[in-house]
Amino acid sequence: MSASIEPPVDAIETERPFEGLRETAEWLAMIALIMAVAMLLPHSTLTPGDAYFLVAVGFVGMWRYTLRAIHFLRAMWFLHVSYPRLRELAERAGSAADPSHVYFLATSFRIDPHTTGRVYRAVIDEAVACGYPATVVASIVEYGDELLIKGLWKHLNPPDRVSLKFVRIPGTGKRDGLAYGFRAISRDVPDERALVAVVDGDSVLLPGVIRRCAQMFHVLPKVGALTTNEFCTVHGGRIVRDWHKMRFAERHLNMCSMALRHRVLTLTGRMSLFRAHVVTTPEFIADVEYDSALHWRLGRVKFLTGDDKSSWFSVVRLGWDTFYLPDAAIHTIEHPPDPSFLKTSRTLMFRWYGNSLRQNGRARKLGPHRLGWFTWYVLQDQRVQMWAGLLGLSAALLASVRYNFYYLLTYLVWIGITRYLMCLMLRLGGHRVGPLYPSLMYYNQIVGSMIKVFVFFFPDRQSWTRQKTVLKRDLDGFHSWFNDLSSRIMLFTAVSLFASVIVTIVLLKPRFG
Repeated sequence: MSASIEPPVDAIETERPFEGLRETAEWLAMIALIMAVAMLLPHSTLTPGDAYFLVAVGFVGMWRYTLRAIHFLRAMWFLHVSYPRLRELAERAGSAADPSHVYFLATSFRIDPHTTGRVYRAVIDEAVACGYPATVVASIVEYGDELLIKGLWKHLNPPDRVSLKFVRIPGTGKRDGLAYGFRAISRDVPDERALVAVVDGDSVLLPGVIRRCAQMFHVLPKVGALTTNEFCTVHGGRIVRDWHKMRFAERHLNMCSMALRHRVLTLTGRMSLFRAHVVTTPEFIADVEYDSALHWRLGRVKFLTGDDKSSWFSVVRLGWDTFYLPDAAIHTIEHPPDPSFLKTSRTLMFRWYGNSLRQNGRARKLGPHRLGWFTWYVLQDQRVQMWAGLLGLSAALLASVRYNFYYLLTYLVWIGITRYLMCLMLRLGGHRVGPLYPSLMYYNQIVGSMIKVFVFFFPDRQSWTRQKTVLKRDLDGFHSWFNDLSSRIMLFTAVSLFASVIVTIVLLKPRFG
């Protein structure tokens, strides 16, 4: 029994004629290219004298690939052994696993009416289909959204057990929208068996997702919140489409690995399900609405984005576990912030990686006793992987200039082979894999590492892509200047130290024999 699922029919673009044939040809062409480059390498590449580069840099690489292999093995065990057992227990429970009430908190702001209509139609349909008493809480800004939702409600005509509430807020951000919605739910005083589904304004619930999620809370009483599998439709060119889908495939595998011990590291803002008595506590609402961190150099930094990381931290800090359901899915509608893939990817990675790194420090302080040793190690590893991701390319480039161009070719062959193996891992996880994935994986490694290094020293730089808002700290001129200057100095110092390590590894290459 496998718990992974294929993309639902309505969650993927219609295949173009001969698309499968074209992708097969592209896969074969890229494999042929790797083999051709490998054949250019001289036999002396693997002799003891020239193998030092492979040993010195490959040691770090093997450490990285070992961790990835561990994630993969954990994910496969979760998908094919651990999770199916839990699913069977949940289904055996029958009506005993039913919640007393389900709240659907949907937030939307500056999303096109077509997407908004699809999102709320799916929410209403799922509220009806799940069979539980339900309340749809629409946290909105614009009056036009209210008219659209009321029109849908009238057209769909849900039964009396499903009700609708509106929460109108100023356009001050998603955090306020969530907090106002949680307070509206808390006024109903939900009992301990009630659940709250938090749905983003560009996420379409797929049929059956709520029942699958709700059943799991019954068999996992220590889980305070869980999140789901994701597929997407992307309004953009082929590269940006494949880039998004590749990220969802990688996310799926990592989530499965972390869920093995009920310790997923984020409660995705696109759609997560919570116990109602968790999200209605004043501590949780405050964590989501006013979350911030005290930085040793920059002072108090308020979190503009990253509400999913705030909700995760609050749930874990309150003593609950977190979980992931591979067989419960949503369909997200992605609108890239820019037509250019390079600008879109950099903008989104800057926001995503910034959220993770701002969360990392305090999450690690929860300690291995609360998180478990593996989860705690993964958080520690996040601080190192941005540098490790740049090590191989930097050393290969320097070695090719200083010694022989074959060093760079050897490195590129290694990258090609390992990325194809990684794609096989993603496919075994249940997501589709395209021929552009190996190149996009490596792009994410290099460009993503550089963005992580930058944002690590500039954690106060935050922005929303859809709302076009940025964090304003209202500092006086001197403090703004000092913070910017100190961040630049520390970034320059760190990069210089990294460069000195690369030079030491490459230029002090010993001669054997």
